[in-house]
Amino acid sequence: MRQKFIPLSVPNLKGNEIQYVVHAIETEWVSSGGPYVNEFEEEIATYVKSKGAVSCQNGTSGLHIALKVCGVTEEDEVIVPTLTFIAAVNPVKYIGAEPIFMDCDDSLCMDADKLAEFCENECSYVDGKLINNKSKKQIKAIVVVHVFGNMADMEKIMDVATRFNLKVIEDATEALGTYYSKGKFKGKYAGTIGTIGVYSFNGNKIITTGGGGMIVSDDKKLLERAKHLTTQAKSDELYYIHDEIGYNYRMTNLQAALGLAQLEQLEQFIKVKEDNYNLYKEHVSEIEGLSILNFRDNIRPNYWFYALYINTSYPLNRDEMMKYLLSKQVQTRPIWGLISEQKPYIGCQSYKIETAKIYLNHVVNIPCSSNLSKSDVSYVIECLRHPDRV
Repeated sequence: MRQKFIPLSVPNLKGNEIQYVVHAIETEWVSSGGPYVNEFEEEIATYVKSKGAVSCQNGTSGLHIALKVCGVTEEDEVIVPTLTFIAAVNPVKYIGAEPIFMDCDDSLCMDADKLAEFCENECSYVDGKLINNKSKKQIKAIVVVHVFGNMADMEKIMDVATRFNLKVIEDATEALGTYYSKGKFKGKYAGTIGTIGVYSFNGNKIITTGGGGMIVSDDKKLLERAKHLTTQAKSDELYYIHDEIGYNYRMTNLQAALGLAQLEQLEQFIKVKEDNYNLYKEHVSEIEGLSILNFRDNIRPNYWFYALYINTSYPLNRDEMMKYLLSKQVQTRPIWGLISEQKPYIGCQSYKIETAKIYLNHVVNIPCSSNLSKSDVSYVIECLRHPDRV
């Protein structure tokens, strides 16, 4: 019998999604107004323990607005990771600012030690401004991406940000539900430690609204400005008076209805993903040349994506592995091409990009949906165990 196709990451829509969406339709609140939008914002803020939240069209628009409300302009530079999805970096260019690319550490998130080294040795701190010695421009902010639901070393990163007066924008688009379980930030969720944080509800995320995103912060003034900008910057809603250039970045009531139903199941999704991660990890560790990358030991991750590391002692390399698993009806994907090597960013400044290049060539993401069955996991493991005869 032919094995069913096992996708990489797909939505899990088995809660109150239909009930809430149908209610939104029946009440005819389907667009960017409606009670579900406000409720979803409130529930996300409550869940991550932030002082407020502003919904938006997607994670990318959220990052764009986050940069704007943090005061980044075309005169500035922003430190960004090279190992990330390109949507974490493109908003820097939307504003006209320039990115500076930073390496990752073994968490796949930004290398906090290299970040500190760069700020200390390649920049000058003058009158409360961090000036890049090479470009003579001010570095205004850091975009930190919590890759695959892991957490960057926020203790070190926030220390650097405090020392050099940098805004910290947390791209937590992959990390809703991840939080510190130990240390200085114990109990703090990904997205709530820096100046401002952004979540994504794309179809492959741990919860989905089809599209959609959310901006969170403990700075209510930043949130008010974010709301203003995402709703076309209306200073007078009755007479349609606009005081600056705004954006149509609003989430619809239909999306928010879906999101509320998904949020109700988030902890259940995380538990399933944790169990499957541990099952993968236990058995993959028995296979010569393969391992599942760890999450930080001082966090409760959301286990969004599982990263399979392929050593040279395994009979297949990265590309051969993906091709082989696809032939067995198992979908995988490689890590994103490093952004500093992408055509739009050739020539931008980078700092000691080394570790990211290693992981790029050795990591494959394997199926991790929150509705993935244990038998599916076992099948993938068996494929990995016997690549020559499964």
